[in-house]
Amino acid sequence: MSGRGTGPSAGERAYAHIREAILGGELAVGTMLSENELAATLAMSRTPVRAALVRLQEEGWVTIYAQRGALVNGLSAREVQQSAEVRHALETAGVSRSTAPARQEIESRQRENLDEQERALDAGDVPAFARLALRFHRTFVALADNDLMLAMYDRLQDRQLLSINQSAGRIAGEPQQVLAEHRGLLDAALAGDSARFADLLERHQARSHGFEGGSPAAAY
Repeated sequence: MSGRGTGPSAGERAYAHIREAILGGELAVGTMLSENELAATLAMSRTPVRAALVRLQEEGWVTIYAQRGALVNGLSAREVQQSAEVRHALETAGVSRSTAPARQEIESRQRENLDEQERALDAGDVPAFARLALRFHRTFVALADNDLMLAMYDRLQDRQLLSINQSAGRIAGEPQQVLAEHRGLLDAALAGDSARFADLLERHQARSHGFEGGSPAAAY
């Protein structure tokens, strides 16, 4: 028997490609996407590309303009702040509800992650850093051993990834500051000091995107 029909459809492939390029920063916020150009790049007709763009518009990643193309959307300040507030609560709760053995178990993995973050930043590879930072922060939530908390956190990962890539210039300009803040967060978490962790994370988030008053914002 042949394998026909077992792989993803052209529309699904187009959707996955465009979505990944947006979240990874390859297609920058404000870029106007052309159906013709996307179809040529993906070696497919315009029909599946159009279907993919409609789906991405429904999810809020692009806005389609008739006869012009699809504009890549960014995150509003409100969206960034609300997402970060939820992540702040979940990460802090993870540390607060953690056990000493659980904290000990993550130490070597988190320190290795930090080393990889440093190598990515030294190489100017912000997309690689972004994925490492997502994993780093998610581990604090996982300390609570609560599947529902992790599921809630994972629903925000796409917004977090996009916000990090939107801040590529800021990250590249202050890599040692970013790494120092991450190390401070890890030290507080390993000590089981959830109050200090919450304070450091709030300041880390506020500084990351310049929010006034120390309100939690998107952070890396």
